[in-house]
Order: sequence, then structure tokens, then C-alpha cells
Amino acid sequence: MSDTTLTQALKEAYAAAPAGLVIFHTIELWHPAFSVPVRVVRDYVDLTATLESTAPRDASTAVTFVAFNFEFTKPEVSPNGVPQITLTLDNVDRSIVANIELAMGSTELVTLIYREFISTNLSAPQNNPPLAMTLMTVVADVFKITATAGFNNLMNKRFPNLEYSAETFVGLV
Repeated sequence: MSDTTLTQALKEAYAAAPAGLVIFHTIELWHPAFSVPVRVVRDYVDLTATLESTAPRDASTAVTFVAFNFEFTKPEVSPNGVPQITLTLDNVDRSIVANIELAMGSTELVTLIYREFISTNLSAPQNNPPLAMTLMTVVADVFKITATAGFNNLMNKRFPNLEYSAETFVGLV
């Protein structure tokens, strides 16, 4: 079954691998304790690209993804049945480690957003919607950060998730 979130241009890039076309893999990490999102691209130079119109921060804005070496695999179903990925950022700088330490002191979760761009069209991500996951475990030292991310646990969600109150539904009073 094909991935319906990928644009036709990205599907063709994966299938044909034309010379001169580069697929940029980007990661955004966000936590309310961060002053700005951590945005990295797997490349040797920084990348300026425009985010999607539905982005939670800086929607439809050109932002810079800082060049970093990282390993990331798209989610596979784990033995416990929940799709997970492992993200490893090598040679992290102090600002990223400082942000992770800020997040560790909070009960809020860190959000990971994975976007793919192609060199011929940096006006929007080529996977729409981008893959958004929650970091579940993080191990950080001065050389690298290793994190496991997955989707929110839908088993613990309330259903229905609407709260019927007099403020929201005035017809109740």
C-alpha cells in the first residue's frame, strides 16, 4: 500500500532517484520550555525551507533547519504493537542539550515532527501532513542524544473526548 501522505514529486524522487535531486530529512523538536523549536536537517549545510500552512509553530514561514548528523528510521510496528522510531543526534551542541534538560524538568511531553523536503521545491514539506510523534525516552550526554518516539497512547484517551459543559454548550442550561 502506498503512503498517501507523500506528494507525487517525492514518490518519483524515491522511485527514480534522479541525478541532482536531494531529499532533505528534517526533524523539529518542541516543548513548552523551549524558547524556540529545535530544527535540524540531515545534511552538511543549513537548510531554509517553508513550513506547511498547518504547522503548529511558524506556519507558512521560511525557517532554518541547522545541519546535523542524525539517524532516523520511519516507524515500524514494535513487538508491543505500537509504532516507534529511534532518533540519534550526534555531536550535539550545548543549546540542544540545555533544551532537553529543560524538558526533563517538566511533565509536558516533547513533540517530534518529521518533514521531508526536495531540493527542487522547498516551498512546503513533501509529506503532508508531516509525521508528528511524542518522545517517550531520551538519553543525552555531551556527544549524542538518543530518543525513542511513538504515537500517543490512544487506549488512554477519553471517548467521547468532548466535555459537555454549560460554557461550551449553552443549550444545556
